[in-house]
Amino acid sequence: MRRLELPEPTADELAHSQRVRGHVLDAIARAGGWLPFARYVELVLYAPGLGYYSAGARKFGAEGDFVTSPEISPVFGRCLATQCADVLRALGGGDVVELGGGTGRLAADLLAALESEGAPPARYRLLEVSADLRERQRAQVATLPAHLRDRVEWLDAPPPEPWRGVLLANEVLDALPFERFRRTADGVEQLGVEADGERFRWSARTAPPPLCEAVTALEVELGTPFPAGHASEACLALDAWLPAVTRSLEAGLALFVDYGFPRREYYAPERDDGTLACFYRHRRHDDPFLHPGLQDVTAWVDFTRAAEAGVAAGFEVGGYTTQAHFLLATGFDRHVQALRAELEAAGDPGGAALAAHRAARLVLPGELGERFKCLGLVRGLAHAPRGFGLRDLTASL
Repeated sequence: MRRLELPEPTADELAHSQRVRGHVLDAIARAGGWLPFARYVELVLYAPGLGYYSAGARKFGAEGDFVTSPEISPVFGRCLATQCADVLRALGGGDVVELGGGTGRLAADLLAALESEGAPPARYRLLEVSADLRERQRAQVATLPAHLRDRVEWLDAPPPEPWRGVLLANEVLDALPFERFRRTADGVEQLGVEADGERFRWSARTAPPPLCEAVTALEVELGTPFPAGHASEACLALDAWLPAVTRSLEAGLALFVDYGFPRREYYAPERDDGTLACFYRHRRHDDPFLHPGLQDVTAWVDFTRAAEAGVAAGFEVGGYTTQAHFLLATGFDRHVQALRAELEAAGDPGGAALAAHRAARLVLPGELGERFKCLGLVRGLAHAPRGFGLRDLTASL
């Protein structure tokens, strides 16, 4: 995408980006002139006080860089609440732990809907590392009645003690740092970043053993080597991250919602440059070195890797499906009609029609319905989660 199609940052934003750039340049110098791309992503997204997710830039909603499902419609939270209520009832109660709670909209919607379902959690715990986002979440939670607000608490790390209930991660997996690699005639290259004056540029080195072994394993599983020049991503961090965040969940459901593919689709021949994408002011482009600290840098999720990490952590795959099928299986139509009725009863028929239109984006194939997938990992549950009952695509993983 041409840069002239992207909005220009303000002077303050450019100054912040320059600070992030200087931080990364220092890291490159300290590392001997070169950083793996995963380390670059970690710095521009999460460097304390500087990274995209750690600083105060507005990320979500119309004024940010992208819109998530909870921001589009409360129906998303109501459908997830139906699934959570099933699990909490089956366990005789429990907690909900949400990873990366964004603006807090999903937490607020879920708590209100779970109370309507007659299955409020004992605690709703938000694991959030961004001080800015914690404040936004507190403001959103403050709109709830006191008896629901009192159930909410914030965590700095996954619960250390055993707990039961539901772990939710909406658009979290795609935010993990990931490696970029390229197959050559002689082996596997690790793509990284070096300084180009005050800017950055791509640079390749021979892949270290873990990345080389991961690429070779992919080729063995896919039944054919990647052709020379094929480039893509591998989120090696997922293998350790997922067991770490789910370790203390002794019984319940871990639900991951994100854009992604099963492995064979992710590494299909036609996807020969991977899925790297950057988001800035609702524009998608492919330059991760533009405005560091002001844009999201992401890749789609290899859901097969996520499922494998879950199984290695002692879970069973409870289901895998599209967001559309998950929401339809958890009462989408019923929840849309209820929302319309609420708005019409409040004297807002126009708002009711708009709400239905916005909710449709969650399930339409050209919108979020097919691009986003849902993976459920279960432990200690007697029945499969209802969200995967309409169409379970686990066999494609």
